[in-house]
Amino acid sequence: MERKNYIDNIRWITVLLVIVYHVIYMFNSVGVISNFAVQGIAQLDVVLSFVYPWFMALLFVVAGMSAKYSLQKRSGKVFAKDRAKRLLVPSIAGVFLLGWIAGSITNYYSDMFMGNGDQIPGLLKYFIYCACGIGPLWFAQELFLACMVLLLIRAIDRKDVLGKWGQKTSWLALVLLVLPFWGSSLILNTPVIEVFRNGFYFFSFLLGYYVFSNEEVIEKLSKIKVWLLVAACVCGVAYAAYYYGENYTTMAVLKHPFTNVYAYLMILAILACGKDWLNFETKLSRYLTKANFGFYVLHYPLLSAIAFVTVEIIQLPMAVCYLVNLVLVFLLLPLVYEVIRRIPVIRFLLLGIEKKKIEK
Repeated sequence: MERKNYIDNIRWITVLLVIVYHVIYMFNSVGVISNFAVQGIAQLDVVLSFVYPWFMALLFVVAGMSAKYSLQKRSGKVFAKDRAKRLLVPSIAGVFLLGWIAGSITNYYSDMFMGNGDQIPGLLKYFIYCACGIGPLWFAQELFLACMVLLLIRAIDRKDVLGKWGQKTSWLALVLLVLPFWGSSLILNTPVIEVFRNGFYFFSFLLGYYVFSNEEVIEKLSKIKVWLLVAACVCGVAYAAYYYGENYTTMAVLKHPFTNVYAYLMILAILACGKDWLNFETKLSRYLTKANFGFYVLHYPLLSAIAFVTVEIIQLPMAVCYLVNLVLVFLLLPLVYEVIRRIPVIRFLLLGIEKKKIEK
């Protein structure tokens, strides 16, 4: 099977976008929970509301497409084992090896122990810090669960009825799919920790697997890619303006039809444009394809440490902090990744890389 480079490129570009998002998010002014109790430049929050509705859903869609291609070459048992190694292990080990960094910063601002920190055993404080510093590792945990749900569906649907329906997806079906896409945002949301939007992310993953993995569907979309992109960007600008100054992560916002129509439209536009504009391979794109998961796992604790130094220790002006944090995280992240992937055991725990997979 010919490798679809545009899927790889969409994935690593989105991961880089996630990093940019977190540079701004740490100092947001709209009440989104962060490890930092520092408000930054409010106008930059518009970038957050512009990308938040769709960028993680896009990663689930792309993951679903990749799962389809993977399961064409391997059994469900091998697939499950591979996903456990590459997703579940890093998502758990990362919490305990890296989570304490962001968690300790949270305690610096909020004093989680209410002045009694000296009386709390160090080991207990470490576990509390780790629990507060999960950061973006939730994505790997959620994606692993989505993969297991997929295997269950495949076991029930032995004749692949859903797959055959997906192959026949028409224009009308593509339009109407926005309704269950919106409906998925209303179900299986965890209380309190609302980042686990199980229904929404599982459905996005299954859309990628059953619908967008079909080349005929992507070809349909690519014929109107420019119109889709223009419509998505116009919708995004209107969306960011409408919710400017509001907490864009509340359930009231995330369940709103406007949010989900915009997210669905942007995903269609990116897949359509990616098919024609991002279907290439270069030395840089190959490296970023290989490193994108490592970058995702490592960027947040690294960025948290950089941000704490620039804001609290050096005390740079806020505008300079944004710029310095952005530049340093992109400069240091590849170096940290290259060091980690060469350390036995740690590279497996954090990156899911076995010794035989290491490349010089």
